[in-house]
Amino acid sequence: MVMMLFLAAVALLALSGLPGLLLRRPGEVGERLSAALGLAGAACGVAAALAALAAPDVPTLNLPWAVPGGRFALALDGISACFLLPAFVITAAGTLYGLGYWSRREQPATAGATRFWYGMMGAALALVFTARNGLLFLAAWEVMALVGFFLIVIEAQKEAVRRAGFVYLAATHVGTLALFALFALLAHRSGSFAFPAAGTLAATGPAAAAIFALSLVGFGFKAGLMPLHLWLPDAHAAAPSHVSALLSGVMIKAGIYGLVRVTGFFTAVPPWWGGLLLAIGAVSGVLGVVFAIAQHDLKRLLAYHSVENIGIIAIGLGVALLGRSFDLPVVAALGLAGALLHVINHGLFKSLLFLSGGAVIHATGGERDLDRLGGLLRQLPWSGVCFLGGAVAISGLPPLNGFVSEWLIYLGAFRSLGSGPGQSAVIAAPVLALIGALALACFVKAFGAVFLGTPRHPLPHPAHEAPVSMRWPPLLLLLLCAGIGLWPAALLPLLGAAVAAWGVTSPPLAALAPATELGLAAWGLLLLVGGAALWLRQRRPAAAPRAATWGCGYQAPNERMQYTASSFADGLTGFF
Repeated sequence: MVMMLFLAAVALLALSGLPGLLLRRPGEVGERLSAALGLAGAACGVAAALAALAAPDVPTLNLPWAVPGGRFALALDGISACFLLPAFVITAAGTLYGLGYWSRREQPATAGATRFWYGMMGAALALVFTARNGLLFLAAWEVMALVGFFLIVIEAQKEAVRRAGFVYLAATHVGTLALFALFALLAHRSGSFAFPAAGTLAATGPAAAAIFALSLVGFGFKAGLMPLHLWLPDAHAAAPSHVSALLSGVMIKAGIYGLVRVTGFFTAVPPWWGGLLLAIGAVSGVLGVVFAIAQHDLKRLLAYHSVENIGIIAIGLGVALLGRSFDLPVVAALGLAGALLHVINHGLFKSLLFLSGGAVIHATGGERDLDRLGGLLRQLPWSGVCFLGGAVAISGLPPLNGFVSEWLIYLGAFRSLGSGPGQSAVIAAPVLALIGALALACFVKAFGAVFLGTPRHPLPHPAHEAPVSMRWPPLLLLLLCAGIGLWPAALLPLLGAAVAAWGVTSPPLAALAPATELGLAAWGLLLLVGGAALWLRQRRPAAAPRAATWGCGYQAPNERMQYTASSFADGLTGFF
């Protein structure tokens, strides 16, 4: 029953774009029918993932396939659920958002194709996250890669968009070549293209080292780990904003999924696996946020934060691998739980930021230069609040969800202390602290430059708030970010199932991470801040004078007498 519900989700998503593509007159009928099919497919997918977690056994499907060595083998375990749940939620949010952002009325030439490829991407990702045969996985992976290309070049009349698409296509296929070799070696090692059970392969010898190295290259290209991220900033900037949300929030996580799944096949992994992944994650996290601080384009800034957060996930996975290497199951469980929770969290808050940023771009006639924006909070209060919530979450601040996943990785790093060589995992803690501080500085710059102060340049037309179809998806994502931050214990069963599927036997996560207490502290902080804001508002004089922000003491300031994004970030970019 669970797998039938899952297959229905895949079919509905794959077919959802056809009405919008074929029913051209009247255009709104096809668009709305496509959106309804996409939302129904996403709802079926969420229901299937939740039902799989409640099932006594892992739901599977294993059917014959005419391809030699291939089988249509699917399974929906805890690891798959950690990737499927945000994938279906973000696909649904983008489907609804696209009705206002990329409608046939405003984009008659490309709206239908965008909706078709968007649904196909959701279906391909669902198969990638559940395939249990190497050939089926590669087939779904290739469909995902090609659909990603068509979504990126949807505005192919622009030279920069074409260039971004072809760089992406080259990078993704270099990674796919590495995956061909990876699955060939795995099949030689295990005897078939079926995925081995967790913890059944010995991580000794050159073949195991080659499999790990190939997975770093093949999956690292898709994830955007440095220095394999060369395609990512331009591709995310070139695509429509709801497509960027899907690419950043879900598609690049396919690379993380591959790394988690492949490393889970092995037992007693050598320490250099975890150490190397932790080092790559640290470089990606720090340099990703440093490059983000230097950006003037809003979407490129958000794209580089994808590199940063993929680095954080890699740090958590590196801590988990070090825990397995030194027989520290608590460290392994906390590191993996933090990494997988950050997969979910990053998908939510990064999609929230792209959709809120898309509302800014939509409202200002396509303006994305931070130095030309400003003072938009009054015209776009809904989008401004949603963007601020995403900024708080991505900076790892309580009481939102970004803090919870990083907190789990911190716990795993600190639990390694006193374990001899295994305590090398503690290096993750100062790196995470540096990344968080830089991310906070970057989003102070981004939010201040876009929404505060006064307009720095005249816009083509007055800014206006987004239509209703573009308001509710960011609000849903913001509520999910707040819900995880205020009730983190709700996700511990999901994370525990994923840890068990990875082959780690440890005490329950509820005994390792006081998530209930963390949630109560988050509620206390929320009430404290809310009470302080209310108290200050009541104490403010009724006729308080209003002055321009950042006026620098001048009685008659103009738009030049305020910080720009460039001047705010100049010190940090100069230092680095």
